[in-house]
Amino acid sequence: MCNLYKLNAKPDHLRELLRYVEEHDFPPRAYVSPGSPIAIIRAERDGIRHLVLVRWGFVPSWAKEVAPGKPLTNARSETILEKASFKNAIRRRRCLIPADGFYEWSGPEGRKQAYHIARADGAPFAFAGIWEHWQGAEGSELETAAIVTTEALPPIAHLHHRMPVIVPPDLHEDWLANDRVEANQALDLVKAHPDPSLVFAPVTLERRAPAPKPPPPPPDQMSLF
Repeated sequence: MCNLYKLNAKPDHLRELLRYVEEHDFPPRAYVSPGSPIAIIRAERDGIRHLVLVRWGFVPSWAKEVAPGKPLTNARSETILEKASFKNAIRRRRCLIPADGFYEWSGPEGRKQAYHIARADGAPFAFAGIWEHWQGAEGSELETAAIVTTEALPPIAHLHHRMPVIVPPDLHEDWLANDRVEANQALDLVKAHPDPSLVFAPVTLERRAPAPKPPPPPPDQMSLF
């Protein structure tokens, strides 16, 4: 499960890792929380990758409205191919979600400790994600995304039994190739090559993550903040 992550990497480092064409200069974000705009990378049919901004909190294309309350931030890899909310997106709209760390809480209720989980070298990486386009009856539009999760790796499983699927750089192209690599093959590939370098450390969060915001304006009007 992942409901809070961070993205402090410099834009040029992200562009080198994820090879998208846009040149964005956005400030670091220590706390990326559900309901807020997030950066995702998706590929066109010609393979060109683009960084776009969507809302973190998946809304299926067939939903009659954007329901208030807790957003769908995560999609379980074990059931994503069958779930009505996610099965079309995993086949046609896979994406990469850049990050350089995420947070989990562990311990007895009321005394949970926050932990920061990242690569040992501190380098940025990419979560496996899915995105969707929703259009309301009155014409309003919204693009949203969710992080694909799996069983936690042994080094961090004692903190939480779930974790985001992290896509190795050499499999970025396969994950994004919706028209060339079937969804089940893409899932099997990325889950078979977990990142072995994850480390964790207890942290004190400087502030609580902000509450989910109302749905943002259409994608072409969104800004990162």
